[in-house]
Amino acid sequence: MRITGPRRGRRRARRALVTALAATLVLAPAATARADDGIRVQQWGLGAMRTDQVWQTTKGGGVTVAVLDTGIDDQHPDLAGNVLEGKDMVGFGASRGDRPWARHGTAMAGIIAGHGHGVGRGDGVLGVAPEAKILPVRVILEDGDPARKRARNTRGNALADGIRWAADHGADVINLSLGDDSRSAHPEPSEDAAVQYALKKGIAVVASAGNAGERGDHISYPAAYPGVIAATAVDEQGARASFSTRRWYATVAAPGDDIVIADPDRKYYEGWGTSAAAAFVSGAVALIRAEHPDLAPAQIKRLLEDTARDAPPGGRDDARGFGLIDPAAALARAGKLTPDKLRAAAYGETYFGRGPDAHRRDDDPAAWVGPVAGVLGVALLAAAVHLWRGRRPSPTGRGPKPPL
Repeated sequence: MRITGPRRGRRRARRALVTALAATLVLAPAATARADDGIRVQQWGLGAMRTDQVWQTTKGGGVTVAVLDTGIDDQHPDLAGNVLEGKDMVGFGASRGDRPWARHGTAMAGIIAGHGHGVGRGDGVLGVAPEAKILPVRVILEDGDPARKRARNTRGNALADGIRWAADHGADVINLSLGDDSRSAHPEPSEDAAVQYALKKGIAVVASAGNAGERGDHISYPAAYPGVIAATAVDEQGARASFSTRRWYATVAAPGDDIVIADPDRKYYEGWGTSAAAAFVSGAVALIRAEHPDLAPAQIKRLLEDTARDAPPGGRDDARGFGLIDPAAALARAGKLTPDKLRAAAYGETYFGRGPDAHRRDDDPAAWVGPVAGVLGVALLAAAVHLWRGRRPSPTGRGPKPPL
C-alpha cells in the first residue's frame, strides 16, 4: 500500500511503498494530511462496489475478519468498538505512540470495517463491512521501524503462526494485505500449510496480488498459494492499475488507487496498492459470510468469480482476474447455493465415491460378518473341488478305488 498526500485535482507523483514480506512492510513517508471534510464523498470504492445495495441486507454484523499486518490502532475513532483483542507474533519493534507503528494495518482495517465517527458517524472512513469485527494479528513491521534491520534477512514464522492463530481464534475471513513480490520471492511450506489449515477450517483467505506490475510482474506469496482469493487493483475508471501484478492466480479486481485511508495520527491520506484491493475484497467476503456463514471457502471464491462485473474478453485475464468484484450480485447468487461441507483434504462421495470405510470396532457385527462369510465360501469351494475330483475318471480309465 502506498501512502501519499491529499488529492488536489490531479495525481501527485507516487512515492514508493512495497508490500514485501521479509519480516517488513515498507511504507513511504506520508505527505500532508487531507482535511476531514469531504472524506466520505472521496471514497469512490464504496460506490464502485455498490455497497449501498448490500447494506440494505447486511453490514457484516457477526463476522470476524483477521487482519494480519503491522498492528491496528484500536483507539482510532473510525474503528473504536470494532477491534477485538489480538496477538503480536513479532514481539519487538515500535509500539503505540511511535510513528512507525500500525499505520498500514490501521488503513486496511478502516477499509474493511471502518464505521466513521462524529454526529451520525458522518465523518471519517467508512468500511465495506462497517459492522464486522477486526481481529488484529501483528506479523510484519512498518517502514522506519528500527527493528527492521534485525529482521531484514529472514521471513521467520510470524505469518504462518499468525494464520494458524487467527484460524483458531474465531476468524471467519483472513486478510493478507502483504506479500513478497521481489525477484527472490518463493513459497514457504509453513505458510502454504497454514493457509490450507485455515481453508480446511472453513475460513476464507484473501491476499493482495502484488505491486510488481511495473517491475516484472513477479509472483507474490501468499497470493499464489492454492485456495487464496487474490485481489488485483483497478482505478476509478475500472482499468487495471499500472502497479498491479498480472499473474495466473488473480481472482478478482477491486479498488486500489486513490483510496482514502485512516492513520493512527488521526489524519487521512491517499493510498494505492493491491493491499487496499485485498481489504476491499475481504470486506465483501465478510458481507457474504454474514448472510451465508456455512458457505465453504471454495464456494465463496467461485461465487466472486461467477458474479464479477466487467469481465475481461474470454471471461478472465491475469490483470483483473474474472473482473471487478460485485458483492451485491454475489450476495444475490449466494442465496441459491447449498452449503458445501467438503474440505480440501477430503472430497467425499460427492465427486469420487465413498472411499475407504471408517475403522470399526471388533465387536461390531459388521466387522465379523465379512470374514466369516469368506471362510465359509472357501470351505464350500474346497468341498466342491473334492467331490468333483472324486468322480473324475482316473488316468487308467478305471473308476475310483473303493474306500478302505
